[in-house]
Amino acid sequence: MNHYFSSSFKLGILGGGQLGRMLLTETQKWDIYTCVLDPTKNAPCSKIANEFTQGDFNDYDTVYQFGKKVDLLSVEIEHINIKALLQLKKEGVKIYPQPEILQIIQHKGLQKDFFSKHAIPTATYQRYENKKELNKETFNFPKVWKSAQFGYDGMGVKILKNTIDITNLADVPCIIEDYIPIEKEFAVIIARNKSGENKSYPVVEMEFHPEANQVEYVICPANISVELSEKIQKIALQVSESFQHIGLLAIEFLLDKEGEIIVNEVAPRPHNSGHYSIEASYTNQFEQHLRAILNLPLGKTTSILPAIMVNLVGEEGYSGEVIYQNMDAILAWKGVTPHIYGKKMTRAFRKMGHVTVTNKDHKKAYEIAQRVKNTLRVIGKQQISCD
Repeated sequence: MNHYFSSSFKLGILGGGQLGRMLLTETQKWDIYTCVLDPTKNAPCSKIANEFTQGDFNDYDTVYQFGKKVDLLSVEIEHINIKALLQLKKEGVKIYPQPEILQIIQHKGLQKDFFSKHAIPTATYQRYENKKELNKETFNFPKVWKSAQFGYDGMGVKILKNTIDITNLADVPCIIEDYIPIEKEFAVIIARNKSGENKSYPVVEMEFHPEANQVEYVICPANISVELSEKIQKIALQVSESFQHIGLLAIEFLLDKEGEIIVNEVAPRPHNSGHYSIEASYTNQFEQHLRAILNLPLGKTTSILPAIMVNLVGEEGYSGEVIYQNMDAILAWKGVTPHIYGKKMTRAFRKMGHVTVTNKDHKKAYEIAQRVKNTLRVIGKQQISCD
């Protein structure tokens, strides 16, 4: 018998951004008491967690003291103090996903080494500790540079076309990958609980903004053959079993021009590619994350309807207090559900929300999603001059 609901049980969450905010919707549904740690005073979770603590999740003492007051600790971001988590685990605090897994995933070099060790298909790579090591190499361009840590949403990733591009890189540990001409990008989310039960969500296709390198659309189900879908799912399961994670694992895939599938990277938490599931799945990814970390039976992952998710990001040329223009227009359309993340200030390409479009006609859903993208504007009160 569990003791999570309407009880003294405390669930701790490191990170109070939009992922935490959507997770709290599910904890409120089940009346689970939540404690959230985030460095930003007005973080999206700040007003809705049962307890909100402002503090740096990269600081050992802050994370350690926060972890001591909860019964189970989870994350909505990987870039946190691992040493504190390892000590908390040693002292008996339950932490899911496990700190050892976070330690691998938060460092792209260690993550790639893990893929290599477990025969998981991935791009050929080389690790470097600093720019001095890079400058000693002779590369056949183009190459892909990735910062080993703290990269997200296209940040910390650059295409290198020549040696001059190397001079403009940050002097940090990194990996250099072979450049792969990409045909399509996909993602799969797999949930796994302590009992070893696992459930996989459908393969989704991701379309990216060409400049910001952020996901613009997530398409569920991906418009691919059954054979390719099964191949991707098989590799996803291999990755999940290799990590033996508890919680969600989002796995990103690349399809190259030759038709080969490789794993790009993974995230050990709810993921942007799974937001569509709130409206379109029998069990959304946030409820599933709770089920997994609490070792409850996992929910049904199949879709009720096809869905397209549109990311809402700050428009270029604006900053300051956010304004959502034409919200009333998109709310008049059937099957359109906006989610606003509670960030008061906008800037170019900042993630401010998303919109999910559901429709029994896959093609129609995509057409409506494009109309949403072209209609709903996320701007700020301050317009930035282009002069």
